[in-house]
Amino acid sequence: MSLSNAQTRDVEALLHPYTDLVRHRSVGPVIFDHAQGIYIYDDKGRDYIEAMAGLWCTALGWGDAELVEAASEQMRKLAFGHLFAGRSHEPAIALAEKLKEIAPFKVAKVFFANSGSEANDTQIKLYWYANNALGRPNRKAIISREKAYHGVTLASASLTMLPANHRSFDLPFDFVRYTECPHYYRAGRTDEDEAAFSERMAAGLTALIEKEGPDRIAAMIAEPLQGAGGVILPPRGYWEQIGKVLERYAIPLIVDEVITGFGRTGKWFGSETYAMKPASMTIAKALSSAYLPISAVLLGDELAAAVEAESGRIGTFGHGFTYGGHPVACAVALKTIEIYQTRDVVGHAARMAPRFQQQLQALCTHPLVGEAQGVGLIGGIELVADKQSRKSFDSGRQVALTAARFAQEEGVIVRPLMGDRLAICPPLVIVEVEIDELFSRLRRGLDRALDWVRKEALLSG
Repeated sequence: MSLSNAQTRDVEALLHPYTDLVRHRSVGPVIFDHAQGIYIYDDKGRDYIEAMAGLWCTALGWGDAELVEAASEQMRKLAFGHLFAGRSHEPAIALAEKLKEIAPFKVAKVFFANSGSEANDTQIKLYWYANNALGRPNRKAIISREKAYHGVTLASASLTMLPANHRSFDLPFDFVRYTECPHYYRAGRTDEDEAAFSERMAAGLTALIEKEGPDRIAAMIAEPLQGAGGVILPPRGYWEQIGKVLERYAIPLIVDEVITGFGRTGKWFGSETYAMKPASMTIAKALSSAYLPISAVLLGDELAAAVEAESGRIGTFGHGFTYGGHPVACAVALKTIEIYQTRDVVGHAARMAPRFQQQLQALCTHPLVGEAQGVGLIGGIELVADKQSRKSFDSGRQVALTAARFAQEEGVIVRPLMGDRLAICPPLVIVEVEIDELFSRLRRGLDRALDWVRKEALLSG
């Protein structure tokens, strides 16, 4: 099939992230034209349920008039203003105050950036800066986890532990130490339940800290649940056990709430769902329902005080982004949080969660699905060659990618991830009838994938 004019222009002009660029040249992009609610429409007028909320981010769906008006009003009033050299503006001040109010831990200061990657890159710099200020220059190692995702800048991609983010980029940098991914379905032993598995994960973290030396570790960074690594939920007792280890060695926890913040897990923050204790926090994505780029680092008292003191000693805090705290982005984010509160969006997500999780678990009956797990309005499934033995498909066959393509042809957009997993993360405004339609379309896509797998003789057992 030949490419359309728009597809040809795309292929000749754009470099697409997370894309096989050689294949893309022959198949071209799907070009989207407009969207409303949870539906997005291509340039041929066909509708798709956007079951990934874009990239885990468009929590309020598309076409929210209040967000459009907030952007328009602020753009007319003050289209740009920066926070460098002691300058400020009302939207940044008000948003910082609101974030301090709703955060699940005591926040002293808020630093704005434009993406989760920038914010997590900033987290690294802040802990290094603070440890130098506190006379602890050897505390530079950051603990991350296998299958973690924390961004794609040079430093944040080093925190990320997914092969595609390292290969041919000469990454990761050597300041990161990785502890195990707590995926009970894949790594649990036959003689241990989830609680025992969590204890083993905590023992592994203890061993890593002892080997490195606790006085060389600046912090540990972690998502409440692992998003781009496969929507991997922490097993029972995991964060309780990990928290005890970090407390024992006085290692602060950076909580990456880029995906889980603002209602995704059925509570305002994933750290509340899993009783985590942040020393600092990264937020982005749903902060503005993705209507404009914005992210933030929330600093606890100790970190903020050390950074402030060091800036006084040096004479400046030499870090920042031109568009960090952009007034239009801040105004939209502030309105987004107002909408979450006035429309009880977080409560709505919690009320929709049982239907979503019921439909998700029902996929376990499908011949291709080995595991389905989720919380709130996020879920992941793993496609396997044999359900009983949990045998995986050959990674080279790209079964999840193929299944996602079939699902898209059936009118639902899900995301294929490493390990033949599919992620589902719809806008928080989704209602029950739309949840049912989402999973109906997805099941049709899985049925087509099953036919293809059988045709290719990929099933075992």
